[in-house]
Amino acid sequence: MGPQASCNPHFPRYRDDPRISARSTDQYATAKRQGISQANATVDAAKRYGIAAGSTMFYDLEGFDIGNKRCRESAMWFVSAWSHRIKELGYRPGMYSSASSGIKAMYAVWHAQPRGFVYPADLWIADWDGRAGTSTKYIPDKPWNPHRRVKQYRGPHKETHGGTTIEIDSNFVDLGRGSYARPVTHCGGVPVSFTSYPDLKPRTSSYTPSPIYTKALECMLRERGNFGGPIDGTYDAGLVRSINAWQRSHGLTVRKTWTQGAWKTLWAANSRPLLKRGSAGESVRDLQRALSATSAPERPKITGVMDWNTHVALVAYQKRLGRTANGMATEVTWYDLAHGR
Repeated sequence: MGPQASCNPHFPRYRDDPRISARSTDQYATAKRQGISQANATVDAAKRYGIAAGSTMFYDLEGFDIGNKRCRESAMWFVSAWSHRIKELGYRPGMYSSASSGIKAMYAVWHAQPRGFVYPADLWIADWDGRAGTSTKYIPDKPWNPHRRVKQYRGPHKETHGGTTIEIDSNFVDLGRGSYARPVTHCGGVPVSFTSYPDLKPRTSSYTPSPIYTKALECMLRERGNFGGPIDGTYDAGLVRSINAWQRSHGLTVRKTWTQGAWKTLWAANSRPLLKRGSAGESVRDLQRALSATSAPERPKITGVMDWNTHVALVAYQKRLGRTANGMATEVTWYDLAHGR
């Protein structure tokens, strides 16, 4: 919730609350610049909170007088610029507003189809009609469907959950499949995701390293380290040299054996964003792989989505290390994994 429409009767709430500029002589250029600035701030905040790229960001445009032409048009062009910039930054734009003002105004723009206007991908409709669904009397059902709507169908009221009474609103959500991680391949299709990651060492008369895991190691050392040999599943001298180089650069004991702790450092060597329930993407897969490189029973499936099983496995890992067990992959979590703990 940033700048609000210039004719919002309850804004500003505080002296320094900004309004959307209603100046029309420059075709609402100031309002558009404000929208771009707010989009930049939105994505910066999303990244800090661990909200993955591709997630929907909703702009909260509170109710206003849609009969005021300049106020209405400036607010719509603000949302258009905000939506365009959100898309550029890799996220999905959405808009929350009251059905009788912002939502109705946005539908009018959608119906008119002005040149250069960028629409929010999803709508969050505030219509306290008590009906759990996404329909509203203020706009037809066709636009922003299917699976592109939320409706706040009940306003503030008290409910008790887990023995605690809180004041909430009620919403009906229809936004498709939720968190989703796009498939990613490595080294032309070499499998790197497994339910566990064993220690590996050179072949002996009584031991043969798994070629499947060895190929995964060769592949990831090529992507994240300095391995330049063939990805053939052979635990040979060239691979050992790359292993030793990795061990030296990551503060591990230099030896011919590749350990579970070393696997953790490998998976923590990519980006290390804050991750929490609902986060999705390759960084979540790295976390899940790292948590699977252990002898503990809590090992998540590698899905790329921060689901309940991943949360449980992460909490167990944090408890074993005496860390705050909040189920969120923080800088401390990545630090521990990067040191093979």
